[in-house]
Amino acid sequence: MAIEAELKAVVRDPEGVLKQLENRYGAGRAEVYRDTYYDAADGSLMGADRELRIRTVHSPDDTRTVLTYKGARVDEASGSKPEAETRVEDTEAAHEIVRGLGFTPRIAFEKRCRNYSFQRDERRLVATLVRVPELDDATFIEVETVVATEVDLVSALALVRAVLAELGVSDRDLTNELYTDAVVAARPA
Repeated sequence: MAIEAELKAVVRDPEGVLKQLENRYGAGRAEVYRDTYYDAADGSLMGADRELRIRTVHSPDDTRTVLTYKGARVDEASGSKPEAETRVEDTEAAHEIVRGLGFTPRIAFEKRCRNYSFQRDERRLVATLVRVPELDDATFIEVETVVATEVDLVSALALVRAVLAELGVSDRDLTNELYTDAVVAARPA
């Protein structure tokens, strides 16, 4: 399973970061993610820092759905996790299969994203500006790349950190809080 080497930060100057992204990487791709996270009935999946997600991505030119499993964090500071992901043909069938296996939906929410894909130091990276309406429209940025082993994680995260710095994002704004946790905290009890 590949490891997603990712850093996420709160963006203090969304317009400034957007301008930097557009100047460096072009117009970006606007997409809306509709995520549903599943857990075992006893909470053992999310309780062990693992994730099972079905994401439907709506963009101006298509809609696609992906099934994702993320293992527990391999790097506590960044929150980077092993990840396996595959596109699914039938969204409703995917939800039925996951429920049929005994998993239950734990949380569903929407993310409004603008994605920028680019190459750097022989790596493919993606920078994503994220707004989650339930989080008072706070803006986040995620920069990620994929590595094959934990040995490659340190250099990949250094590259990700350098890209964030070039965009004017400070280390003090980094966060490894999961969106799922933030949305749960923001919802009325």
